[in-house]
Amino acid sequence: MEYIVRDAAIEDVPKILELIKELAVYEKEPNAVTITVDDLEKEGFGKDPLFQCFVAVTNDQIMGMALVYYRFSTWKGRTIHLEDLIVKEAMRGTGAGTALYKRVMEYAKQKNVKRVEWNVLDWNTPAVDFYIKSGAKILKGWQVVQMDEEGLCAFVSGN
Repeated sequence: MEYIVRDAAIEDVPKILELIKELAVYEKEPNAVTITVDDLEKEGFGKDPLFQCFVAVTNDQIMGMALVYYRFSTWKGRTIHLEDLIVKEAMRGTGAGTALYKRVMEYAKQKNVKRVEWNVLDWNTPAVDFYIKSGAKILKGWQVVQMDEEGLCAFVSGN
């Protein structure tokens, strides 16, 4: 299958949001997505974009995307976080995911960052196996910690 990986454009945002929602279903969180097209346009394509997004395209159709942003490590300096790499279910196995992953790593190298990091669900063995095969390390002993909006409000208000 012929496809290209390119920087996402603001016109791609509705399809990007569809992919985000498809990932939420895959990750068994179908109702978790609250972000909107307007949010993505404002935060990713405005004056000071918070993220960089790449899309894999075939026959003028977006079949996958990867979204990254900068983080800062007190040990390493500037790093990149790969928030999501998504390929439409019907298009998995075509090489689009590998091409998006490679583009993210090329971008990181171009930006001269010291590390790229991301999260992967432990039950997503195809992804885990791919990442290990690519040379990435799955960190043992580290756990992802999050404070959701409800918890944040409760903590700040002292409840």
